[in-house]
Amino acid sequence: MTLEGRRIAVAGAGGSLGPHVARALAAAGAELWLTDRDEEKLRAIAEEVDAHDARVVDLLDLKATQDWAAAGGYMHGVAHLVGGWKGGTPLSEAPLEDWDLLHDLLIRTVQHTTIAFAPAIKRARERGRFVLVSSKQAQAPTATNAAYAAAKAAAEAWTLAFADELKESSGGANVLVVNAIVTPEMRAENPDKAFATFTAAEQMASTIAWMLSEEAVAMNGQRVSLHG
Repeated sequence: MTLEGRRIAVAGAGGSLGPHVARALAAAGAELWLTDRDEEKLRAIAEEVDAHDARVVDLLDLKATQDWAAAGGYMHGVAHLVGGWKGGTPLSEAPLEDWDLLHDLLIRTVQHTTIAFAPAIKRARERGRFVLVSSKQAQAPTATNAAYAAAKAAAEAWTLAFADELKESSGGANVLVVNAIVTPEMRAENPDKAFATFTAAEQMASTIAWMLSEEAVAMNGQRVSLHG
């Protein structure tokens, strides 16, 4: 698999998964356009992978997101890695403020990113791709994660609707589904923990790189599961 000549944007490049994805994309030869709200983490990974462009963008601001997308002119792929969690309380007791937080993090950022990058993806010289990282909670919600599950489900539905729109331009949007992410740092901090239901960040990164490659252009509107 190669991403030589492909321009890829990564939203959430400074998070727990972001650096692994950026490294996998860079290793495959992609030209990287990175953003994160944490400037220090963003600069660190941008320097490591020699990103073409790295800037702090408020993805809750549609105009700012559109300006970021427009700067690239066209984009062969976009990986949306922005995440967050709030939960652990039964549905009947959970504060609805949790929904407000998760709505912004998990839904609004996806909406703004797809709206902003739709023209850039459609202008790509090869068929453009969009990848959302989601959770199995979207399809199998639990009482203590109601707001999180509902937000993930909404983000997935939005992405699959975007996939339907991209069919006209031979583009594609797909969802990568996991239970939880485990990083090398997490394993080092908890060497005796099995992490049996977790998906390795490195495995997710390589899968995302494939989903953004020309090898996956026939796939559109699909949920790819990497969890037990």
